[in-house]
Amino acid sequence: MNHYSFEDFLEIVARLRGEDGCPWDKVQTHESLREALLEEAYEAVEAIEKKDTPNLCEELGDILLQVVFHADIEKDAGNFDMTHVIDGICQKMIYRHPHIFGTAQASTP
Repeated sequence: MNHYSFEDFLEIVARLRGEDGCPWDKVQTHESLREALLEEAYEAVEAIEKKDTPNLCEELGDILLQVVFHADIEKDAGNFDMTHVIDGICQKMIYRHPHIFGTAQASTP
């Protein structure tokens, strides 16, 4: 069984939104995808509440699609791409955890 990588996923989304891609995907905007983003988040929460691990896996993929899709829209606009999103969240996590990535000490969760 083949397994796809994150890079494969980025290429799939880019192809869907590309010149010869899906007509629906090509015309989507942040605003048109707003409800889908919220719906996928709620569906992931519902899977967590039901302790439905297989469904949670699927819903997390749907949320990831939303993140990549929005980043691809911005890439096309020349503003940022998925590497900027990843860089930003990495910087934020390192900054928020000086007890792991720095010299600060933490004694409680």
